[in-house]
Amino acid sequence: MPPHSTPPVLPIEAAASVLLLRDGPGGLEVFMVRRHDRSSVLGGAWVFPGGKVDLADAHPEVAPDADPQALPFRLAEPELPASVALALHMAALREVFEECGVLFAHGASGATPAAWVARVHALCDDGLRLDAAMAEAGLQPQLLSLHPFSRWITPERSVSFQGRRFDTRFFIAALPLGQIAEHDDHEAVASAWLSPREALQQYWDGRMALAPPQIMSLVHLAHASAQGDLANLMEATRERGPYCVRPHVMDMPDGGKAMAYPGDPAHEVPERAMPGPLRLFVKGPGRFEPEGGIDGFWA
Repeated sequence: MPPHSTPPVLPIEAAASVLLLRDGPGGLEVFMVRRHDRSSVLGGAWVFPGGKVDLADAHPEVAPDADPQALPFRLAEPELPASVALALHMAALREVFEECGVLFAHGASGATPAAWVARVHALCDDGLRLDAAMAEAGLQPQLLSLHPFSRWITPERSVSFQGRRFDTRFFIAALPLGQIAEHDDHEAVASAWLSPREALQQYWDGRMALAPPQIMSLVHLAHASAQGDLANLMEATRERGPYCVRPHVMDMPDGGKAMAYPGDPAHEVPERAMPGPLRLFVKGPGRFEPEGGIDGFWA
């Protein structure tokens, strides 16, 4: 780069992700998939199903179950154009279907969920877009089953997304009755239902790669699981509304880096946004730790 030149400003890409949840024998469980090693984003890492918003997500061929004008308010972003809010919801619905075969829809009277999921899969295999396949199958997107949970905006000095920035809306949703979540064996090569604590323990032990938004989302779920079941989490999420996290990347005196979150003295937002640690320290490539070791996740 020539002397005194300014690094190019990276565009921020809109994305959506879904924390698919269920009540397990030991408490709350979340569905996670492992990205293919050659994936352009977080290759080899464990993530929640999700991906970039497509232009077509803003203009589905089938009517949703929600008034598009109300969707920006669900996201706690009233200034957002209704078409953008619709695209974010539709992208979340599409990505969870594409990556793990779960479809949030209703309207096919007389058919089992498994039957109409199979029908939509077949139509998509024949070349139809998901929204067109749903229209052909007589299904309506069930956007109101996706509850806005959080919003994560990649900082300019990202420590986990080199060369790319994302503005990702995370949704939580209960696994629909009669459906089974399975990885697609294309973008995702493995999957598992895990308790939040189990996932964090596997990460701590080096058996699972996670990025900071996934780490902190799991921490939030772990705290929520200690307070009650999935119904309690859904109610609390509706009452609270989604929070926004813009991590602040810090240079530490020892030459390392850390990420400060809302509520940390080094962050511009003084109010805490989520439970768990207020700061994660970069301990190496793909390694992010709270102060105090793994117990710092539960502080």
